[in-house]
Amino acid sequence: MTAPTARPGKSSWRSDLALGMRFAVTGGREGWLRTVLTAVGVGIGVALLLFMTAVPEALDARGRRAAARGDHGRVLAGKASPATLLYLKADSEFHGRRVHGRVLRPEGPQAPVPPGVSALPRPGEVMVSPALAKLLDSEGGTLLRERLPGRIVGTIAKQGLVGSDELVYYAGSDTIRHYSEREPDGAARISSFAGHGRGDAMGPKLALLGGLACAVLLLPVGALIATAVRFGGERRDRRLAALRLVGADNRMTRRVAAGEALAASLLGLVVGAGFFLVGRQFAPALTFEQTGTFPSDLVPGLPAAAAVAVAVPVLAVLVSLFALRHVAIEPLGVVREAPRSRRRLWWRLLLPVAGLALLVPLDGGHPSFAGSWAVGGQYAVGASGPAALGAALILAGALALLPWLVEACVARLRGGPPAWQLATRRLQLDGSAASRAVSGIVVAVAGAISVQMVLSGTNVFLPLYEDDGRGKVVHVGRHLDSGGDARSFVEKFRAVPGVRQTVGMVHLRGQGGRPGADVSIGVGDCDALRALAPVGSCKDGDVFLVTGKPGRYHEDARPGMELSLAKGASQEKVHWTVPASARVVGPQSPRSIGRGMGSEGVLATPSALDVRAVADASANVTLRLDPSSPDAIERVRNVAAHIDPGMHVFDTGFIPQEEDTDFWVLLRALPAGAGLTLALIGASLLLATYEQLRERKRLLATLSAFGTRRSTVAWSVVWQTAVPVVLGMVLAVATGIGLGLAMLRAMSRGVKDWFAFVPVVGWGLGVIALVTVATLPILWRMMRPEGLRAE
Repeated sequence: MTAPTARPGKSSWRSDLALGMRFAVTGGREGWLRTVLTAVGVGIGVALLLFMTAVPEALDARGRRAAARGDHGRVLAGKASPATLLYLKADSEFHGRRVHGRVLRPEGPQAPVPPGVSALPRPGEVMVSPALAKLLDSEGGTLLRERLPGRIVGTIAKQGLVGSDELVYYAGSDTIRHYSEREPDGAARISSFAGHGRGDAMGPKLALLGGLACAVLLLPVGALIATAVRFGGERRDRRLAALRLVGADNRMTRRVAAGEALAASLLGLVVGAGFFLVGRQFAPALTFEQTGTFPSDLVPGLPAAAAVAVAVPVLAVLVSLFALRHVAIEPLGVVREAPRSRRRLWWRLLLPVAGLALLVPLDGGHPSFAGSWAVGGQYAVGASGPAALGAALILAGALALLPWLVEACVARLRGGPPAWQLATRRLQLDGSAASRAVSGIVVAVAGAISVQMVLSGTNVFLPLYEDDGRGKVVHVGRHLDSGGDARSFVEKFRAVPGVRQTVGMVHLRGQGGRPGADVSIGVGDCDALRALAPVGSCKDGDVFLVTGKPGRYHEDARPGMELSLAKGASQEKVHWTVPASARVVGPQSPRSIGRGMGSEGVLATPSALDVRAVADASANVTLRLDPSSPDAIERVRNVAAHIDPGMHVFDTGFIPQEEDTDFWVLLRALPAGAGLTLALIGASLLLATYEQLRERKRLLATLSAFGTRRSTVAWSVVWQTAVPVVLGMVLAVATGIGLGLAMLRAMSRGVKDWFAFVPVVGWGLGVIALVTVATLPILWRMMRPEGLRAE
């Protein structure tokens, strides 16, 4: 027989790779199982990489559409012209969901048209988004329908929407006025919707989260692909030994192994693309700022997609070759090189120490960090690179520590029941294989825990006013025209069904004796003043000085002190003297309904201070709602919209529902994603265990022949699987919590959930149980006397 020989040159590489790719798809049932498992594992990794590259593109597309509709504050365009438009923000909320409203008034035939609509709505007409139209047609949208100032005449196309389920409307009007000193609640004048910035698609919080995501996803994905490529390694080694038997050299066998990995990775690219296309259809559930994502926005950039298509096969080939570095493939079998010395610890600790060194300067308590965060987050955005590198080094450190941890712990195990001794001895002889199988679990679990801690920590909301069970408290305010009367404004809200208590005040500011010193002044009847502060006895004409410390006067508001109040646009001042009879009261009660209106200043009754001569004043109403009437706040918003579409109703105790917060879908998907990863790694463990049992078939049959109980051997397999997984879980939990704490500290956030790791750890324990149960039938079959036969 003439044995095949490896020919040097490029053709040899091509033929050897082609032979390996053919082995990957023609190896019978077991060969196909290995190829399919590898392809699924690689496909999951590819899908995750595609989603990672598509998210920035989706955010950029959202930012472009947000900028195109001019949603960036007042943009003044000078005097009115045929090409200008009055543009009034009329944002509100409905049952916790944001409603993006705009009232438009063209000032000429060439007025700009917002994107997503073909023509401006006329007075009394409204254009709505598809999600808002669906909500209005439902039974739960009746109250919201009353808020819209007109009849619906059309829908807004995708070009005018940031997200798929955004609630948006454009309403036409002929009554809104341009913003001015006399009309501070007026509309902006614009000449174009486009060109007013790009929007904040990548804010500071998202920049840091993006840096963390790159680290905690790329490493687990790499580990997952590396683990998937090694599926069925034992059987592959035997096949390579058979090649050596028929004349192949070591280089050829390694190229054949690379070809097998290449074929499975190419199939994994196709599977991953399919996973991505299917998963993209659930993009509307991926919310940012309470708004879903269009599936068409999740498109990876061409350079990124090409990089994934090239990097994954290259990684698969390199991992396959790396796995054979300590393997001697001989014609009569495969010999693995035994470790010549114990693993060293010092260089493994350098990785997490270096990662922490990169994260410590990002401490959110640092003054420069806090200041730049408040200004615009440039520091945070710039810090996303070091944050990603630091997180990657910490996770890589955990990956490097695992083999040392398993070896160090197993080497100290002595004695115990026979099952325990069988398991520990097996791990002491070959702990590297167990570490490799668990490495994917460690990185995936650590990454999932850290991301979950950061995401839950960034979604913490604290209300201004804690609900004490007496009802929700809301504030409504509006600028008061000179000579205006606040009574009718207050009475409209007092008449709303579901309003328990109404406190109406006229609020203005006066200048005291010191330059630039402002004094808060509130004017209202005695009932209103009693709701704000402990004024005691009160009659019309009284004045009270509210102070934060009992028995002390306000520094700029003492009896007999003259305060200057603005009279109008001419900057003329009205002078008012605090009467000598003014009484000191306070401090303001923490349970006061008016908390947030100012804790110090002057409270006066209408006869003591006539606000009709003052220009710079606002009418403020504080309402306590009936807790048994959940729609009361929506009725209040409807009344506010009818008075002024731009008026905002501030809910002092509002905390968004968990499902409405940013990244809620990711928070819920992380345990499931980690479970899927662990399930795949569990399949790898099952396949590796099966091949190891086949290799030890004669040994198991011999143990059975000498009277070893099946339960003893079964428990040895349990401990052999459980010990490295438990050690890996401990390391993963410690690494994930440590990384999550470091990132939260960098973002000036606290820990919301210390037990975020419990579901993921539960998945890990479930993997142990399932692998053990699935292995037992195979184990018992291997222990039959027929296993003693040899050829």
